[in-house]
Amino acid sequence: MKYTWATRSDVGQVRQQNEDSVLPSAGGDGTGGYLVAAIADGMGGAAGGEIASATAIATVAAVSGEVAIRIEAANLAVVEAALQRPRLKGMGTTMTIGIFHEDGHLQIGHVGDSRGYLLRAGLLTQVTTDHSFVNEMLASGRMTEAEAEVHPYRSVLTRVVGLEPGVEVEVLNLDLEAGDRILMCSDGITAMIDDAAIQGALAAGADPGAAADALIAAANAAGGVDNISAVVVDAG
Repeated sequence: MKYTWATRSDVGQVRQQNEDSVLPSAGGDGTGGYLVAAIADGMGGAAGGEIASATAIATVAAVSGEVAIRIEAANLAVVEAALQRPRLKGMGTTMTIGIFHEDGHLQIGHVGDSRGYLLRAGLLTQVTTDHSFVNEMLASGRMTEAEAEVHPYRSVLTRVVGLEPGVEVEVLNLDLEAGDRILMCSDGITAMIDDAAIQGALAAGADPGAAADALIAAANAAGGVDNISAVVVDAG
């Protein structure tokens, strides 16, 4: 399997700093071995979010092994960075990472609410689960979609990289087909546009770069209240 990809990250219309980080940092062709792609959405004051996401991305790029091993290493790296600089205490980040193998196998590791999607034959499927308070309430039937949209805890995450020495990683395994398109994105996209708009942008993009550009533009047009980042990978 050959992969082509593109990454985009934009500060948005409101924030002064971009606390998202992405991997790889540029597009290209994957012609063997495997491709590692990831997205991290940082949080924390005093530039903590920016440092947390950058530290996590640098770590998963440097460490070998499966997704859980890489995210666990990233978690410890962020924890240690906060211990070394007390002003960064409480910083953390989401993380979604994909290892794309040449045989078409994709392993995804996921913590937080930066989502992974699969576009296959024009149909979009969210393959990750949001690790958030409202999503857990929705899953248990204790909250409606309408209540979740306005709940004061709608931004509260139940899993975060970097807050504690241990982290629970959601691991998914997919077998890709030629023509599949994978999206990993921060909530700067998913909080601004719905899945129908995401599907339309991904399906209309002639290549990963065009698709990523369309997603960034749509999120900015909808208000761009957060940093906006996307990693788009085509399998072929």
